[in-house]
Amino acid sequence: MLNVVVLMGRLVADPELRHTPNDVAVTSIRIAVDRNYSRSGAEKQTDFIDVTAWRQTAEFICRYFSKGSMIAIQGSLHVDNYTDRDGNKRTRYEVVADNVQFCGGKRESGTYGGAAAPAPRQSSYQQPAPAASTPAAPAPAAAPASPAYSSGDTGDFQPLPDDDDLPF
Repeated sequence: MLNVVVLMGRLVADPELRHTPNDVAVTSIRIAVDRNYSRSGAEKQTDFIDVTAWRQTAEFICRYFSKGSMIAIQGSLHVDNYTDRDGNKRTRYEVVADNVQFCGGKRESGTYGGAAAPAPRQSSYQQPAPAASTPAAPAPAAAPASPAYSSGDTGDFQPLPDDDDLPF
């Protein structure tokens, strides 16, 4: 079975970090997610989705996100059935976040978590690339010296001669 939810939207309000009696960090946020479809002549529709994050994910959200920030969330859907004060049966849906990432650039995401947070050195809020990655902007005229896949075999391919005219 599979229970995976992936959402991208904007925070409706500033996140607030709370702690349980056992000192576990938790935050509850609501994000606005636009629907992809609309009827002709109808207004664009938006869904407001409740999200709960725990521990380091909650601390990360509260430190770096604020109202209006674009956020990408991966988690699971939790459904709670309960009876309200009036005896009516209710159902509550929420997403429990497992992984959270920045979306868009600085202008699109709002502030970088408040005045005390350092300004990012990158042009966007994307996570830094792994240290073993290739340079960010290789020269366009440079051809790779080896095949793209280190275990691949290039025996099936013939190099094109440089002096021939290509038919396309």
